[in-house]
Amino acid sequence: MKRLKLLAGIGLLVAAMATPSLAADLPRPAYKAPVYAPPAAFSWSGLYVGINGGYGWGRSTWTSAAGTTAFNTRGWMAGGTVGYNIQTGSIVWGIEGDLDWTDVRGNAVGACGNCTTRMLWLGTVRGRVGYAFNSFLPYITGGAAFNSSWSGTAATGATARDTVVGWTIGAGLEYAFMGAWSAKVEYLYMDFQNARCPATACTVATTVDNTLHNVRVGLNYRF
Repeated sequence: MKRLKLLAGIGLLVAAMATPSLAADLPRPAYKAPVYAPPAAFSWSGLYVGINGGYGWGRSTWTSAAGTTAFNTRGWMAGGTVGYNIQTGSIVWGIEGDLDWTDVRGNAVGACGNCTTRMLWLGTVRGRVGYAFNSFLPYITGGAAFNSSWSGTAATGATARDTVVGWTIGAGLEYAFMGAWSAKVEYLYMDFQNARCPATACTVATTVDNTLHNVRVGLNYRF
């Protein structure tokens, strides 16, 4: 009996000593590092709407049988914007339109007497081409411009309103933030030719040519 107990004790001791070795030989679960997923590149593609505002300064040139008079114009503007972009690689192609109320005006005494020009509103339809640096987009732009203005002289006390189509060219920088929002700063040069001012408003039949430099900022929301 004592021998049986001794053999049982020796067996338990051998089993206890062998258990850590067996555990060490068991295969351990493989550790896998999480797969790194780089952040998705920002895309400028899609429809957007926004607001804009800025300051313009330019030149109004009056030409009639009485001679030519030119004077400076300046004033503020504000309005809305709508556009659409398509991005291919880093190149961003787009079309943009805007319509702005303006208070650009000027006057002078010359061949037309005491003559005054005031721009009532401005609009553009432009193409845009830019190169995207992720959320930064420098671009160039150009297209058609629309202007409605009135002209008149102190001598008649009347004004004549005319709407003309011109052209515009410029450049800008847009920055995207908070997902769907972007802010921009933009310069445009605009040229409007041959607005008409009849003798009833300008003493003598006159053509009025207006040019405008426009610096503005904008805030857009993309869908």
